[in-house]
Amino acid sequence: MPSLATKLGFGFGSVAYGVKNNGFDYFLLIFYSQVLGVDAPLVGLALLIALSVDAISDPLVGYFSDNTHSRWGRRHPWMYAAIIPITFAYYFLWSPPNGLTGNELFPYLLVLSITIRLLITFYEIPCSGLIPEITDDYDQRTSLVSFRVFFGWLGGITIAVTALSTFLVPTDTIANGLMNAGGYGTYGLWASGLIFLSMSVCALSTHRLIPHLKAPPPKAPMSVGRIFGEIKETLSNRSFFAVFGTALFLAIATGLVGGLNFYFNGFFFEFTTDQMALISMSGLLSALLALIFTPRISRRLGKKRAAIIVGIAACLALPLPMLLRLFGLFPENGDPMLLPVKLALSVISTSLVISFQMTLVSMVADLAEDSEVRTKRRSEGVFFAATTFTTKAVQGLGLLAATTVLTLAEFPTGVSPGDVPEDALFRLGAYYVPAIFIIFLGSLVCLRFYKIDRNSHAKNLSTLADAKS
Repeated sequence: MPSLATKLGFGFGSVAYGVKNNGFDYFLLIFYSQVLGVDAPLVGLALLIALSVDAISDPLVGYFSDNTHSRWGRRHPWMYAAIIPITFAYYFLWSPPNGLTGNELFPYLLVLSITIRLLITFYEIPCSGLIPEITDDYDQRTSLVSFRVFFGWLGGITIAVTALSTFLVPTDTIANGLMNAGGYGTYGLWASGLIFLSMSVCALSTHRLIPHLKAPPPKAPMSVGRIFGEIKETLSNRSFFAVFGTALFLAIATGLVGGLNFYFNGFFFEFTTDQMALISMSGLLSALLALIFTPRISRRLGKKRAAIIVGIAACLALPLPMLLRLFGLFPENGDPMLLPVKLALSVISTSLVISFQMTLVSMVADLAEDSEVRTKRRSEGVFFAATTFTTKAVQGLGLLAATTVLTLAEFPTGVSPGDVPEDALFRLGAYYVPAIFIIFLGSLVCLRFYKIDRNSHAKNLSTLADAKS
């Protein structure tokens, strides 16, 4: 059973991923589009192209991570190699050259997006591959994953609240803090420093576990055909396709939510940056609630059933504030009840989404033994590569969905809250509500085809134990 220190050290490594995701999900679109003047569809296109590069790099890094031979084991060489380069790349993403303006920044954004995605792949996939190696216990994996997801949200929320309350603040000439271009550079400096700290702590704190982790398979001649043949064999698993499809739809849904978050809070509900910081901070309570109840509900109901129940609740809760506003059933802007009601609904819906994510990642970990029984190989890296790819789709397909909604709504650029036409605001909500519902529903449909439960997992462990004896 993993100790609390192991869970904390390993979990803290996800702060880096949370910081990166928060920046891409919440600030990147509005920074490059509204502040720097890049057309919103071009921002979405840059991230989608970077995502296409990931489609190739992720499974390859997962495969090579599974088969790496070194005195530091299979995972840690990759993790250490990514720390310094991604620190610099993330900083420069938020400090573009002064000589480029508007759509001239598209190539710059594209190159840095691809670079950051590749470096996150080098770190995150091997790090995630440690989950089924640290413990093979069905319930302890959910607990370990819960710490990891909790710290991911903690990192993202902390940097978002700090940015909104300290960096992206109004000035004498800028009324809305989100339009403060200089504040984004300061944000990038602090965010990149936090990424460096998080990744370093995780790699160093798990380094002592290397002698106890799974050994790589014997060295064998490498060829393109062999590599992709083994990847294909590993991923031809019905339960994998179920969890992959679930994660893909979830990534698009949460990416859509993240990409439009400031549009709804800033333009739709007209919250101030201080109020938006408070809403973001409430995510800490959501993450804590998910950390507490997710292992319990998973232990009681089993992972698949727990995920379906929590997913249905999240599907209904996420678009509720906008849906109620469209029908005139939500407090109007300026009403003293608007903020507390929105806060309460945000805590509930966010905790449900986090719990869904925790359970899903734990289900991925259980694929390791199921695959090993069938293929005679440990392929944790390949499985987490495939699902990490879908998580990264949050910044690609999710933001593309967000820009599509903005385009369909004919949402104006360069305007301040309060100046957006009412019909544009109505269209924004009217396109968003059915979109988020349909996308999230797709994830639940995929989840129905997942077949591994507590009993089948125990049987897989018994089969592997018998084969080694």
